[in-house]
Amino acid sequence: MIKKSLVLLAGASLLAATSAAHAHSVSIANTAAAQEDTTQKKTVRATTESEKLKQLFAQSDEDSLRRNPIGGLFRGDERYADRLGDYISDEYFAAELAAEEKELAALTAIDRSKLNVTDKIAYDVFMRNKKQAIKGMSKEIMDLTVVRPLNHFSGFHTFYPTFASGKGAAPFKTVKNYEDNLKRHAEFITLIDRSVGRFRQGMDSGVVETKLTVGNVIEQLATQIGLGLENSPFMAPTKAFPEDFSEADKTRLTAEYEAMTTKIFASYQTMHDFLKNEYLPVAREGVGLSYMKGGDVMYKHLIEGTTTLPLEADYIHKLGVSEVARIKTEMEAIKDEVGFKGTLSEFFTHLRTDPKFHPESREGLTQGYYDLGKEVDKVIATQFKVLPKSPLEIRPYDESIEKFQAGGSYQSGTPDGSRPGVFYFNAYDLPSRNTSGMTTLYLHEGAPGHHFQISLAQENEALPKFMRFGGNTAFVEGWALYSEKLGFPMGMFDDPYQRFGHLDDEMLRAMRLVVDTGLHSKKWTREQAIQYMLDNSSMGKTDATAEVERYIAIPSQALAYKIGALTIQRLKKKAQDSLGDKFDPREFHDQVLNTGSLPMTVLEKKIDDWIVTQS
Repeated sequence: MIKKSLVLLAGASLLAATSAAHAHSVSIANTAAAQEDTTQKKTVRATTESEKLKQLFAQSDEDSLRRNPIGGLFRGDERYADRLGDYISDEYFAAELAAEEKELAALTAIDRSKLNVTDKIAYDVFMRNKKQAIKGMSKEIMDLTVVRPLNHFSGFHTFYPTFASGKGAAPFKTVKNYEDNLKRHAEFITLIDRSVGRFRQGMDSGVVETKLTVGNVIEQLATQIGLGLENSPFMAPTKAFPEDFSEADKTRLTAEYEAMTTKIFASYQTMHDFLKNEYLPVAREGVGLSYMKGGDVMYKHLIEGTTTLPLEADYIHKLGVSEVARIKTEMEAIKDEVGFKGTLSEFFTHLRTDPKFHPESREGLTQGYYDLGKEVDKVIATQFKVLPKSPLEIRPYDESIEKFQAGGSYQSGTPDGSRPGVFYFNAYDLPSRNTSGMTTLYLHEGAPGHHFQISLAQENEALPKFMRFGGNTAFVEGWALYSEKLGFPMGMFDDPYQRFGHLDDEMLRAMRLVVDTGLHSKKWTREQAIQYMLDNSSMGKTDATAEVERYIAIPSQALAYKIGALTIQRLKKKAQDSLGDKFDPREFHDQVLNTGSLPMTVLEKKIDDWIVTQS
């Protein structure tokens, strides 16, 4: 999953803004001179339709960065580094809607027929993005989103501590960097305080979060407060001052950071007490959107946003059941191959409980991923003709946040390598971590998954910025899931247990189709969903519980993986069948990745056109 690292969840809410900043954030270093040059170019009157299009894209991106300054820091752009952003007030949403409507009108004034092939793709993606954003900011949808500003999986409180700790995208090289961080802290406090107000609106309208998600947020806040000043990630920058800082600056900044962190804790405490004493008693028991006022409308909107396709929940549910059955058959074959005599369920238990399938230490788990990375690097060129410039680092999650994190995630780096891409893995509760899934997790979150897709897009300066730095979940996560299967042609799955781990991971994505739709359209319970995952995979209960609670927190996001991957797999087979011996996986992968993250319909049209040119 992207941390990603810059993928927007559908819906104009703080959840969407948070996911954009937290989840596959995409970054590039821009020099001041280049920025000034870009600004100057914008003032030149465009004459051709292509020039008008590029001018619209450039102006849209610049305007968006002013309204959403956090996005600039993920690119290495520090012009707005002293701001975090609003993301929650009525004025903010009104400005976003006005901008989307204005830009859509400007786009439709451009004659698409006079554009080249690449520009037509950009035109179509921009058109879809604008229409989807406008739909997400309709009163019907906004009334269901803004009053639920955060939960345990998506909220500024989940990503901001790391972001502000010196281990995230924010720079900490100069005194100004440190001072900018303090100014962002002030806006973070405002966000937290205003979130309480949004929650109160939901209490009045009857649109509320679940007791489960709110309970988890209460625990998260208590955990962060409990760290105290000494261990808080907000104080971490003061423990790693650059050597050229004067003692006077170090002393001053340490005092200011202590004062601001104390204020953050006070804001946390206010929200903690409000959620525990006032909101939790009225939060809903039913975990799915089907139990929430307006939940059916919300889920339908989210499905289209995350899959980029107008799919029905019932169709997705049945597709998931079918995929689960197929994968189970392949699992049975591997169980027989390794000579296990029991049932598949007993084999799952064997994988969960045998110590040889679990890491002995955080250090050992880390080294295992280091070794995997080296093996992939040796063979990656057999599948790709263009490799990312940005390096990839491997790190465990910080222990202060790992309990509620996914099994792994990715945070993008900068194209110039000044900040590497990072593959994060979860070392919480080591007995629940299964080493048979390590290869697949690395291929998904690292190379050639998220790291390749996000890095190659942002490094392609021929693309407009919204295509370099934006994205949709179906493409981003669909590509990462598709990438897991590239372990076969790269020779990464000779070990049957790693192959089983691959199937187990694919099973996870298939089960998501069943469980997410079960929770949000069929009124499944949390326990029912967890048991389904335990019955159909080797997942431990800790992981299954975290997965289900993630689906509860961010409905429909988990659907995009399998829908996107199945689309890319289908397009690959179509190309192989059409081109025969002419098919080159390196060329196919270049076509999939060289125009950034595309909606599934746009991607299919592009690949169909490419096949014609290769025949």
